[in-house]
Amino acid sequence: MNAFKQAMSLVFSLDKELWHIIGVTLRMSLSSTAISCIIGIPLGVFLGSSRRFRGKALLMRILHTLMGLPPVVAGLLVFLLLSHSGPLGSLKLLFSVEAMVIAQCVLIIPIVIGLCASVIGINAPRLLETANGLRLPRTSKTKLLLIENKVPLVSVVLTGFGRAISEVGAVSLVGGNIQFKTRVMTTAIMLETNKGNFEFAIALGFLLIMIAFIINFAASFLKGNSYDYY
Repeated sequence: MNAFKQAMSLVFSLDKELWHIIGVTLRMSLSSTAISCIIGIPLGVFLGSSRRFRGKALLMRILHTLMGLPPVVAGLLVFLLLSHSGPLGSLKLLFSVEAMVIAQCVLIIPIVIGLCASVIGINAPRLLETANGLRLPRTSKTKLLLIENKVPLVSVVLTGFGRAISEVGAVSLVGGNIQFKTRVMTTAIMLETNKGNFEFAIALGFLLIMIAFIINFAASFLKGNSYDYY
């Protein structure tokens, strides 16, 4: 109860550092989720709706392996790419929000592709048979697949967002947990816990859960029904 009261007092305290942490957290999480879905959903739809092709089984096994990629490994790979001696070191993105978004995308894109392919694959044969019978063009077939699977696809997006907003290892490696620059709520919780400031860490945890709940509540309005395919 004390942690909840402290969380509420933190929200209304207008603390500059707190609101900067919340802003960086939302910027990183929403950006990485959006980019991952823009890349991952079309690829997932393609894999889920396509017939078996040579190498598909191997591709799916690799994809399922990447879905469980340890965050510190993803962070290490991005760190090596963006470090001064790395191939992308000239971009000078290390220890920035952009580097954190890249690391998040490495983690989230395989999850979005894999879950989307599984969702689409369940209903694709039936829906494509209907679409072929109606002689719908390719764009209408894709639209039909997306609309008919809208509810589970929203859940896929929320799963990606949940992975993004809860990540610690990868963002710590490539972001550095720098105050007023790359510190997010998860790394701030880790820092306050290491300092022994447990009440403040718990309060931050409450705020993180509240933010996730608000995002999920807002996303629930996207789960309505629509049948305009054309």
